[in-house]
Amino acid sequence: MQEAQDADALESLLAERGIHLMRTAVLLAGSRQDGEDLLQAALERLIRQGQRITGDLEGYLRRTLYNLATDGWRRQETWRRKLPLIGAGQQTTVPDLTAAVDLRDALIRALHLLPPQQRAAVVLRYWEQLSEAEAAEVLGCSAGTIKAAASRGLRRMRELTDGRTSGGRTENDFELTENRI
Repeated sequence: MQEAQDADALESLLAERGIHLMRTAVLLAGSRQDGEDLLQAALERLIRQGQRITGDLEGYLRRTLYNLATDGWRRQETWRRKLPLIGAGQQTTVPDLTAAVDLRDALIRALHLLPPQQRAAVVLRYWEQLSEAEAAEVLGCSAGTIKAAASRGLRRMRELTDGRTSGGRTENDFELTENRI
């Protein structure tokens, strides 16, 4: 009987919050495909740990997403140090002519270049729109750490975009809200 209740709770969570969880996974992973893999891995861990989890399923799932993403970044860092950045300034996607797509692309690229802690802080604070205290609880650190990491992350994103995007927008046009993504 307990397994049926757990399955119903998970199904309900995914029906209600699945889109938001997928958006977070894509932002953390850097691409749709990697985001889907990341969310699937987090769901597998949730299912394996099912009866041991007594609290909030969504909170557990989000924390697992962030931890899995951080582990992936650490593994990739070894390869990044060994390989030179080939074509870092070249576009890898066919540019869309709309300014919104160009802006989103510039934001995602800048976000992808941030260190793991700064990326997680920016995603939690500005895309997920969590308070500093909520973001600190998710990542298991202090609110001051979140505040500092988000500040450094935004500053670094401005440096990476050099205040301009291909659509002629300035850094003041970068509004990190869910509506822009």
